[in-house]
Amino acid sequence: MTTVRIPTDLPRRRGVAAKFGSLGKAALITLLVVFAGFPVYWMLSTSLGTEASLYGGSQPLVPEVQNIGQWGGFLADIPIFRWLGNSFVIAAGTTILSLVLATMAAYALSRYRFHGRGVAGFIFFSTQMLPEALIIVPLYAIFAGAGLLNSHWGLVLADTAFVMPVAMFIIKSGIDKIPYEIEESARIDGCSRLRILTTIVLPLVMPSIAAASVIAFFDGWNEFMFANTFISSSDLWPASVGLSSFLGQFYTPMNVVMFCALLFALPAIIFFLWAQRGIVSGLTAGSVKG
Repeated sequence: MTTVRIPTDLPRRRGVAAKFGSLGKAALITLLVVFAGFPVYWMLSTSLGTEASLYGGSQPLVPEVQNIGQWGGFLADIPIFRWLGNSFVIAAGTTILSLVLATMAAYALSRYRFHGRGVAGFIFFSTQMLPEALIIVPLYAIFAGAGLLNSHWGLVLADTAFVMPVAMFIIKSGIDKIPYEIEESARIDGCSRLRILTTIVLPLVMPSIAAASVIAFFDGWNEFMFANTFISSSDLWPASVGLSSFLGQFYTPMNVVMFCALLFALPAIIFFLWAQRGIVSGLTAGSVKG
């Protein structure tokens, strides 16, 4: 008969392994945070630098906090907040219009059975095969005839045309997972299609809507090509075009560019963190509903 010996120090070994595992996870998370946050830190450090320190030698790793007073001069000379407001109008308009159209299209493709449904889905998908640069000239001619040049609403329409199909497929994937019996029960109780969509379907696909809103907002917030072509007035520039105006052939004020880039990045980060809460809360709420 074979006797199996169990090590007496097994609990201690497990405790040591768990401790090293926790330290490894903490080190990995710290490394990822450093890599993700370093560009923001470098923008902050560069915005606090002077031309002498940026172009005269190696840039110091520690931000020169004593130069924070130069930010006031940047704000006095640059209409950055006006440009940020323009970017917000474009991003908010693109997000709202894209979500409204994408939700209705996603519900129709998911729940209605009609001839040409597959063709309609393929047409939505095919819009992603065309790069923006390929259609910018004909789109310019169309917008010129419609009076949409030098207008934020023209940019909203152009961005919505590109991002709405992506948002539609994201929301449709969430609607497809909802049991159809839930909607049948609501219809028996007398609910209309619109009420079913707004009161039953939308709360259940809120994580998909939150994910689609992030994509739509970032597409509008980072708008550059259409804005650089369709907008001629500097007062109507979004922040992306305003930042590009500082890039010169022989000289670029990097501290000014990085200061504006830091202000340009913060609203997008805040929106993502807010939308991420919606994704997580929606998933959590859906996991406990019976």
